[in-house]
Amino acid sequence: MAKISINLSDGSLENDSKELVIGIDLGTTNSLVAYVDRDGGQPIAVKDEEGTNKLVPSVIHFAADRAIVVGREAKQYLASDPARTIYSVKRLMGKSLKDVGEHADFFGYRIIDEDTDALVKIEVDQKYYTPIELSSLILKQLKKRVEKALGQAVSKAVITVPAYFNDAQRQATRDAGKIAGLEVLRIVNEPTAASLAYGIGLDPSDKKKIAVYDLGGGTFDVSILKIQQGIFEVLATNGDTYLGGDDFDRAIIDYWIERSGRDKASLLADKELGQRIRIMAEEAKQKLSTEQLVEGEIEGIDCQLTRTNFEALIKEPIDRTIAACQAALKDAGLGIGDIDEIIMVGGSTRVPAVKKAVSDFFQSELQDSVDPDQIVALGAAIQADILSGNQKDLLLLDVTPLSLGIETMGGLMDVIIPRNTKIPTKAARQYTTQVDGQASVRITVFQGERDQVKHNRQLGKFSLNGIPGMPAGLAKVEVSFLLDADGILQVKAKELRSGVEQSIQVKPQYGISDKDLATMLKDSIMHAEEDMSARALQEAVNEGEQIVLTTKKFINSNAELLSKEELEKTRELISQVEGKLQGSDKDALQAAIEKLNDFSRPFAERIMDIAISKAMKGKKI
Repeated sequence: MAKISINLSDGSLENDSKELVIGIDLGTTNSLVAYVDRDGGQPIAVKDEEGTNKLVPSVIHFAADRAIVVGREAKQYLASDPARTIYSVKRLMGKSLKDVGEHADFFGYRIIDEDTDALVKIEVDQKYYTPIELSSLILKQLKKRVEKALGQAVSKAVITVPAYFNDAQRQATRDAGKIAGLEVLRIVNEPTAASLAYGIGLDPSDKKKIAVYDLGGGTFDVSILKIQQGIFEVLATNGDTYLGGDDFDRAIIDYWIERSGRDKASLLADKELGQRIRIMAEEAKQKLSTEQLVEGEIEGIDCQLTRTNFEALIKEPIDRTIAACQAALKDAGLGIGDIDEIIMVGGSTRVPAVKKAVSDFFQSELQDSVDPDQIVALGAAIQADILSGNQKDLLLLDVTPLSLGIETMGGLMDVIIPRNTKIPTKAARQYTTQVDGQASVRITVFQGERDQVKHNRQLGKFSLNGIPGMPAGLAKVEVSFLLDADGILQVKAKELRSGVEQSIQVKPQYGISDKDLATMLKDSIMHAEEDMSARALQEAVNEGEQIVLTTKKFINSNAELLSKEELEKTRELISQVEGKLQGSDKDALQAAIEKLNDFSRPFAERIMDIAISKAMKGKKI
């Protein structure tokens, strides 16, 4: 069993210099894995077994016999078996249905329509997957690829994310790595990785301000970085985690359907046809980077498009990216003339109209000589090489060695500051009450990498008392962590509506030996899959308990407006959910929740309409 040595003075891992740390670009459309060659010292993107393709399409196919295929092999099922073929999952990371609902028709698979504030799930053959679980399958494929190419086991990685990713999305990416059997040494911003791929910042004498324009398949961000003495400081970032090449595809699809005169909703209801159109739109987009006209036809729909028409269709999303560039410069307190380099990242930057818009805005030539599809993975490999200790002359900022968080419902660990976060740092998250009239909230602080707090180390606890009586879910309790450069943690809880607050100070590293710290990290990797299964089950139980409680209150308040059959069926479905709460089958519980949601939603909407009608009676608008 491999030993994990940890330097408690700076929170970094002391890796065996012979151990390989890989760099991974987990992308919306394609993913890559790269490493730094020990002999030449250059980053290399790993090809497939045939030695031809470096890109792994971020596509997963669940066959009818339960076999799972990932990548190029899975991509062939996009049109023939859309309900079982998952793509663009990065766009769903850390998202709720409310975030993606208006684009649901774009996906060939089923995104579950439940509480719009809950994180999305994808249903395939009565099994329910989170974007985290699906992303882990892509990461496993990348891990397998590099291990086969190099003939050695790999267990540590640097994974990149858009600079604009929020905490939930970053934590989701880290969790996906855990399930894939990878110890994620660091989550790195894609702009930082891209800069490293151009060699910017590797020379300690480098002193530059750069803009990184990153337009991928599903996400866009622009980052303004200041680089000095090997330190990358993000001065400002702006963007949209739901804007990218996929939106160019949508614009083409909408154009073709509108020209055909056919009804969009009924046409796209045929998922197989919808996917064929989407794939043709993606191919048209790519061809128009070098050609002036594309032609085709699907089921009587004329799929002709000129580059001029295409550029008119995508002007609005491109303009949105330029507006984000303006905002980022303003936030950084810089003008266009202050920027030394403009780096282009992401496959969508191949579109000539994108290049022209960015070049015109910054009034400068663009850095685009490195393959925009590979640049992030190559930079991640360089960052991984730095972390593995092979580049001694670069400064790495201090980080916290273990994640810090609090206990939430069901004994789950909710991470507020992930391990390897640069310190000093601060982070906050909002919570609410679970019971009507709840007057206090208990805050218990833990340190560790496991998903259940019973496996982590308790650092301290306190109660926030004096919360005014409110209905469950109305109180807003903000828990904030401030971790200073000495590793001392200040935890504060404040009820935002009333201003009631309480705080404690804890020392996270106190009492944890090198051996204990190494054991905690090792256990988090060894038990990643069972931890995530336990977390998924507990989250489903929490969701089930909440829906049962809410539905019971609803039918008790509105019994006179429901038919006898509706009441009986609702109570029967509630009983089915309650019966699954004590079991261990997460998918069976999720299916029972879905049935209750699907049945109760129509008459819940009907009662809402009745209430609005009563409230508006006799009033003029």
